[in-house]
Amino acid sequence: MGSDLFLVYGAYILAAGSPGPSNLAIMSAAMEKGRGSAMAMAAGVVTVSFAWGLIAVSGLAALLLRYGQAFIILKAMGGLYLLWLAVRAARSAISARQGVSAIAVAATSKSTQFRRGALMHIGNPKAVLSWLALMSLGVGPNPSTTHLAAAFGGCVLLGTLIFFGYAVLFSTAPMAHGYARNRRWIEGVLALTFAGAGLRLLLSR
Repeated sequence: MGSDLFLVYGAYILAAGSPGPSNLAIMSAAMEKGRGSAMAMAAGVVTVSFAWGLIAVSGLAALLLRYGQAFIILKAMGGLYLLWLAVRAARSAISARQGVSAIAVAATSKSTQFRRGALMHIGNPKAVLSWLALMSLGVGPNPSTTHLAAAFGGCVLLGTLIFFGYAVLFSTAPMAHGYARNRRWIEGVLALTFAGAGLRLLLSR
């Protein structure tokens, strides 16, 4: 049981910690708007990640996948939202103005940042498939309630540490100064990342 859980935790760390749309958005918000805004965005990401995980472990994911139209609609909405973010990031990258972030430009409140983080993760229904893969990877076909709770709870804790860790790390003064110097490059990377993720969602089956 212990080795199975470590396998789940290790896979989750690699999946959640690798650079992706949500992590890059949190980094950008942290460097541009500061720790509070980035923490709010991370809270939105963590909340929806928890919800996707709960759907996976409760068996509702099978119901979601059975109704393919709902899944397709979710993917389309998520893909379009990511493409919209890509356009904003690209416009920011070519802008001569300083301190214009594609993620934080209109986010003047923490509630707005929370919604942006949540929308980004709601718009990625493949997250529930990742949760399903993680759970089946280490808990087996007929896991005990304790084992399942340990796998789910541990991944939620790790996700919280990872997403909020990015918010704290990238809100430090050196990171903010680095953002100011390399704003266009950073926004360009964001634009490419969002565009790639959005197209994958729209074109995937």
